[in-house]
Amino acid sequence: MRPFTYTNANNKEQALKGANQNSHYLGGGTNLIDLMKEDVERPDQLININNLDYKKITVNKNGGLTLGAMLSNSETANHLDIRKNYPLLSMAMLSAATAQIRNMATNGGNLLQRTRCPYFFEISMPCNKREPGSGCGAKNGMNALHAIFGYSESCIAVNPSDMCVALAAIGASVEVEKTDGSSRIIEFSDFHRLPGDHPENDTNLMQGELITAIHLSKPIFSDHYYYLKIRERSSYAFALLSVAAGLQLNGGIITEVGLAMGSVAHKPWKLNKAEAYLSGKKPSQANFEEAAELEMIDAKPFKDNKYKVEMGKKAIVRALTQAYERKA
Repeated sequence: MRPFTYTNANNKEQALKGANQNSHYLGGGTNLIDLMKEDVERPDQLININNLDYKKITVNKNGGLTLGAMLSNSETANHLDIRKNYPLLSMAMLSAATAQIRNMATNGGNLLQRTRCPYFFEISMPCNKREPGSGCGAKNGMNALHAIFGYSESCIAVNPSDMCVALAAIGASVEVEKTDGSSRIIEFSDFHRLPGDHPENDTNLMQGELITAIHLSKPIFSDHYYYLKIRERSSYAFALLSVAAGLQLNGGIITEVGLAMGSVAHKPWKLNKAEAYLSGKKPSQANFEEAAELEMIDAKPFKDNKYKVEMGKKAIVRALTQAYERKA
């Protein structure tokens, strides 16, 4: 680990004022510290923001909830209002990592966790995300865990978050404080970005911006929901592929659909085609299968991850079926 300075921020003004071009805000540190140990991340300054008062869950003006960015994943997932009104989010968050890590990891930090691509972690290998211009080792290398949607010539890595897949499905926005003291709202669909020519940028945050809150839309999937996470082992493993599914029904007809997939793209992948197809239809096996076919037709796998196409179809159908049959 390289030398760095460490600063305690007692309020947001101190945090924002103290940030420089190579600073990182430190919340739980469950991802950042690992990357520093591996010499992947090389900040010259860490700003501890654990003293900031963004640790509450409150009702927002849209009839949804606002999650403080410094609240832990465990506190959020197990909060009574989250379990009751946003069970899909709770289910996804409780599937992540281990209880010990969820106790440390923060909501804001979860949004910023970086890819688990082995070429990103191995500093002797080329990786445009870690070192722009060095190339993408995964493209012609070992790519079983990599993207099938939205990648570029520069990067085929995937976003590893479970929480973010659920947020993409249920609808959310992210509030950030800018370095000039003003704030802005970023719609969740615009928060993460596809790699393009700059895969080193995972999000559309500007330099020094601080995540303060996540605003959830009004709950509509509290009855019919499911988070399916397919992984190599049941504990402390990232998804090979995941699907967050939420349905709202009225008179046996689907009136609202929330669908997103994880570990298939550089960002949580919203299943827009499947959502559009299912809206106004009956929740049947045939309709679920057709929605899955429509969504996966655009998948472009590599030599080692072709399995994700068929797995993706079956996962979408299974998640939708479980959501339909499950009632909170």
